[in-house]
Amino acid sequence: MDISIDQIVENAKNWLDDFFDDDTRKSVQSLIDTDQEELKERFYKNLEFGTGGMRGTMGVGTNRINKYTLGKNTQGLSNYLKRAFPDTELKVAIAYDCRHNSDTLAKVVAEVFAANGIRVYLFSELRPTPELSFAVKHLNCQCGVVLTASHNPPEYNGYKVYWEDGGQIVPPQDGEIIEEIESLDFKDIKFNADASLIELIDKEVDEAFINASVANGSIGAKGKDDFSIVFTSLHGTSITVLPETLKRAGFKNVHIVEEQAKPDGNFPTVASPNPEEPAALEMAMKKADEVGADMVIGTDPDCDRLGIAVRNNEGQMTLLNGNQTMILMTRFLLDKWKKEGRINGKQFIASTIVSTPMMKNLADAYKVDYKEGLTGFKWIAKMIVDFPNEEFIGGGEESFGYMVGDFVRDKDAVTSSLLACEIAAEAKAANSSFYKELLKCYLDFGFFKEKLVSLTKKGMSGAAEIKQMMVDFRENPPATLDGSKVIRVEDYADSTATDTATGTKTILDIPKSNVLILITEDGTKIAARPSGTEPKIKFYFSVNGKLSDPSEFKEAEKSLNDKLDRIIDELKIK
Repeated sequence: MDISIDQIVENAKNWLDDFFDDDTRKSVQSLIDTDQEELKERFYKNLEFGTGGMRGTMGVGTNRINKYTLGKNTQGLSNYLKRAFPDTELKVAIAYDCRHNSDTLAKVVAEVFAANGIRVYLFSELRPTPELSFAVKHLNCQCGVVLTASHNPPEYNGYKVYWEDGGQIVPPQDGEIIEEIESLDFKDIKFNADASLIELIDKEVDEAFINASVANGSIGAKGKDDFSIVFTSLHGTSITVLPETLKRAGFKNVHIVEEQAKPDGNFPTVASPNPEEPAALEMAMKKADEVGADMVIGTDPDCDRLGIAVRNNEGQMTLLNGNQTMILMTRFLLDKWKKEGRINGKQFIASTIVSTPMMKNLADAYKVDYKEGLTGFKWIAKMIVDFPNEEFIGGGEESFGYMVGDFVRDKDAVTSSLLACEIAAEAKAANSSFYKELLKCYLDFGFFKEKLVSLTKKGMSGAAEIKQMMVDFRENPPATLDGSKVIRVEDYADSTATDTATGTKTILDIPKSNVLILITEDGTKIAARPSGTEPKIKFYFSVNGKLSDPSEFKEAEKSLNDKLDRIIDELKIK
């Protein structure tokens, strides 16, 4: 973005007005006087909505999370709700996670809604994001907001908006809400709340949510008394409901990692509270070996992502990735629906364009529809709304998220954790295991192996670098990958797919997004996309082969890993 330092200073000076509190004005004046580089980062743009709403570093400035940027969002959202639902008693639900300032920012958001005459149901303490999605429908709200930055570092916070169906906002609502927000001045924010419109909620909604989670995630598996689980909340919100959910489903041997059980926005025992990172589950893995547990479950701070470790054929704890858990949980659900005679051609499973292609193989085998959307569970939730005559069985994405049924309309680590435990306990009782059942999937549907390379590029210069990397990838895509010819290029920026042999273009029936995907003759797939919520560019790789017998797994896995390494080296991604 080209913006002069004079314009940046002018943007900052607007925050010296008496409308802003003393601490804010002092901080801004100090930046103007002493640190123009930091001033640039804080005021060169307005913090924007991405795939998961608004997320950023906390602090003063238009490009930061603070009471004014969130207040302006909420004022715009209030205005939009009044237009969208005329002559309706408007209600919103608000939750927040363990992050610094989440509770105070949630209170600010509640007060702005209440100042606009909107009834607010505010959780009295921190709660998981999927419970907020559930609460929106359970309480018949038109909207919901959760204050969270998911698995980002401690200095981050964020703001996710949900609509009346319990799913995150999607087109056209998101664009219209953003237009409303951008039309406002900070001085348009109403902060003086009608306190009578704010109602605290907790146990009643907890009970309903836990009961619904057990109803959707439990299959009455055998062998629960002989199944041992290590659970870590990674200092986040899942500690409030997940242990109780497992208990009510009949799991008695749950060992909590006590050092990580207390909610703490500093996340003191991990470098990153992200179950996608192997280091995040090290403490839980160690405890699993100490107590002889069968499975490790770890959730991110707002409890929408799920990390799993299970014992392999040699009895060693092994971390699984999001694609692997998604495949096995989906197959399990499909088997269950098939045995119950519930598959009649009007069901679907879903995933995203950067997740494993193996999901389509599953759908074809069970004769259900497969729907694919952009990254983010809001698109899966939208499918449920867009296809009311089809039943959603389950679905997920590679980034450790899964959704069982449609009672929650976002990735849900509570119900999916329970489902994973049910699958594993049932398998163990049948002299199998979660790991062995995954290998059976590879035998039946093809052996797919995925890898993610994520590059962090912070700040104004980082954003420019990411932009240029996408330009270069589009203008100079490779003709081959590991010797296999690129036969199809999908560019979601203009919603076209190109057959490289003929040059024929077809339209992709998916909303536009800054994603580029290459597919080769041998089924190798590469996707490149900038993150919508973090200063990162991500490259997703998928390769595949055949597995004829479980005894050949290690050799076949090594072959696919070597192929992935060759492709990454070939593309010089670092």
